[in-house]
Amino acid sequence: MQLLSKVTPYIFIPQQTIMMKKFKQKAKNQLSSQNKDSEGDLKTSKRALDRVNLTLGDVRDVFEPYLAIFLTADRQWSPELVGIAISTTSIAGILTQTPAGAIVDASRDKRLLVAISTFAVGVSYLVIINFKSLFAVVASQAVIGISSVIVGPTIAAISLGLVGKQRLQKRVGRNEAFNHAGNACSAIVAGILGQFVGRIWVFYLLVILCIITVFSVFQIRNQDIDNVQARADDSENGGERANIKDLFRNRQLLVFASSVLIFYLASAALLPLVSQQLSGGKQDASSVYVSAAVVISQLIMIPVAAWAGKTADSWGRKPLLLVAFIAVILRAFLYTLSNNPLFLISMQVFEGIASGIFTVLLVIVVADLTQGTGRFNFAQGAINTMVGIGAALSNLGSGFLVKAAGYKVGFTALGIIAAIGLFWFWFAMPETKKSSS
Repeated sequence: MQLLSKVTPYIFIPQQTIMMKKFKQKAKNQLSSQNKDSEGDLKTSKRALDRVNLTLGDVRDVFEPYLAIFLTADRQWSPELVGIAISTTSIAGILTQTPAGAIVDASRDKRLLVAISTFAVGVSYLVIINFKSLFAVVASQAVIGISSVIVGPTIAAISLGLVGKQRLQKRVGRNEAFNHAGNACSAIVAGILGQFVGRIWVFYLLVILCIITVFSVFQIRNQDIDNVQARADDSENGGERANIKDLFRNRQLLVFASSVLIFYLASAALLPLVSQQLSGGKQDASSVYVSAAVVISQLIMIPVAAWAGKTADSWGRKPLLLVAFIAVILRAFLYTLSNNPLFLISMQVFEGIASGIFTVLLVIVVADLTQGTGRFNFAQGAINTMVGIGAALSNLGSGFLVKAAGYKVGFTALGIIAAIGLFWFWFAMPETKKSSS
C-alpha cells in the first residue's frame, strides 16, 4: 500500500497536467479564433467605410460648381443671386455645425446619422431641379448645408471609433483618397451627362450616389465602433471629460479655428467663380470644362491626401498646412493671368494640393488638440463652423465683387486673403504633433 501511494501521484499528476495543458490550449485556440473573427469583422467594417467614402459625393467640391453653372446658364440667374444660393449652404452649416458635433459625440448609432443626412441631401437636390423659385432653392440649400455638416464629423468619428487615435492619420488619409477617387469618377460621369444628356442629369446622379451611400453605411457593424474612443474620451482611464468652456480657452484651438476661417474665406469661392467664368452665362456652354476642372483637382487630391496622412508624423502638421496656404495663393493669382479655359482648368492642380492636405490635416489637428477631452466631435463641429463662415463669406462677397469689378479683381482679393492667412498661421500657430504622443 505504501508503494502504491508513492507511485500513484506519478501516474495521475502527469495525466492531470496533460489535461490542463489541453484545456489551456483549447481555450487559447478559441480566443485566437474569436480574435480572428473580430479582426475579420473589423476589416469588413473598414471596407464598408471605404465604399461610403467612395460614393459620398462632395457637394461643395463636385456638385456645387454644377449648381453654379446650372443657375447661371439654364436659369439665367445673376452672379449675386447665385452667390446667395450657394452661400446659403454654408450659412445653414454655420448655425448647426457646433450643435451637430455635440450630437455626434452623444450618438450611439453614428451610421443612422450619416444615412438620414445623406438621404436629405438627395431629396433637396430633387427639389432644386424641379422648383425654380428662389425660395425653393434657398430652402433646399439650407437642408443640404445642415446635412453636410453632420456627415463630415460623423465619418471622422466612425473612423476614430474603428481604428483609434494612433491609426487615425492613415485612416483619414485613406478616407480622403477614396472620397476624392469617387468625386473624380462622379465628375467625369457628370461632365458626360451635362454635355450630352442635360445638366439636370448631373443632379440625378447625385441622388443615385446618395441612395448607394445609405445602403453602404449600414454595412459598417455598429458594434465595431467604440463610441467612447470616437469622441476621444479618456474619462474611463481616470481622466476627466473637458468642459466646453475649456475648449474655448484653448489658445491653440482658437488660433487654428481662425486659420481655418481665413483658408476657406480665400479658397471656397475660387471653383464656383471659375465655373461661372467658363460658362460665360451661355446656355450652350460646355459642361466638359467644368467637369475637367473638378476631375483634375480630385485626381490630384487622391495621392496628396494619402501622402498627407502618412507624412503628418514625419513632417509635422504645420509644414503641410503652410504648403496648403501657398497652393491657394498661387491658384488665386494665376487665375488672373488668363481666361483661356485650358489654362483655368490646369490651375486646378493647386486646388488638389491645397484641399488634399487641408481636409486630412483638419481632422488630425483637432484630434491632437482634443485628445482625452471627450469633446473631439464638438470641437470638430466648432472648427467646421469656421469652414462654413469662411465659405459663406467667400461666395457671398466674391459674387458682389465680381459683378462690380470683374473676375480678376475677385481672384486678386481672394489671393491677398490667402497670403494674410499664411503669415497668420506661420507666426501664431504652434506645431501640434507633440500633443498626439
